[in-house]
Amino acid sequence: MIEWITQTVGSAGAAGVFFLMFLENLFPPIPSELIMPLAGFAAAEGRMSLVAAVAAGTAGSLVGNGLWYEVARAVGSRRIRALVARHGRWFGVSTEDMDRAERALRRYGPVALFFGRMLPAIRTLISIPAGLAGIPRQVFYIWTCIGSALWVMLLTAAGYLLRDQYRKVESVIEPLSYVVVAGIVGAYLWHLWRTRRSARC
Repeated sequence: MIEWITQTVGSAGAAGVFFLMFLENLFPPIPSELIMPLAGFAAAEGRMSLVAAVAAGTAGSLVGNGLWYEVARAVGSRRIRALVARHGRWFGVSTEDMDRAERALRRYGPVALFFGRMLPAIRTLISIPAGLAGIPRQVFYIWTCIGSALWVMLLTAAGYLLRDQYRKVESVIEPLSYVVVAGIVGAYLWHLWRTRRSARC
């Protein structure tokens, strides 16, 4: 995965960073923790500007999250709840999970959106209940942009400051990225097994 991310950032520059961060918010196993430090390293080598890397990463994150938010608003809570009740077990989501997420968003609103952008998996999934809970568009996009920008800046700065040391870190991150993906797949398969077992009882 890290080789593909490196090639995309190297060949497409800021556009590649935007594309990868957009995908990261649609498909969480593509981690921003790999994308943005690599973009920062590319900026340190002069292959793109640091400002362009941060702007592209933030924009990709905003568009990806916005897509889930708008879909949730358009489909509506009642239809999505029906889908979750019927098929949610395949994705590890229940109507109870939706209830908890919506309550948290209605209660904490901007705070939940801001900090949610810095938590793995949550930064993508929180956009759906935000749309279902009817969080105003202005609130959603402003706080999503602020939280995403801060997270992107921190990761990009880490890659930029590491510079020559990044190659050493890369040798550790690459196998670790496969472990993370394997862990996600393993957790999903375990969830399917537990769901089927519960259904038989």
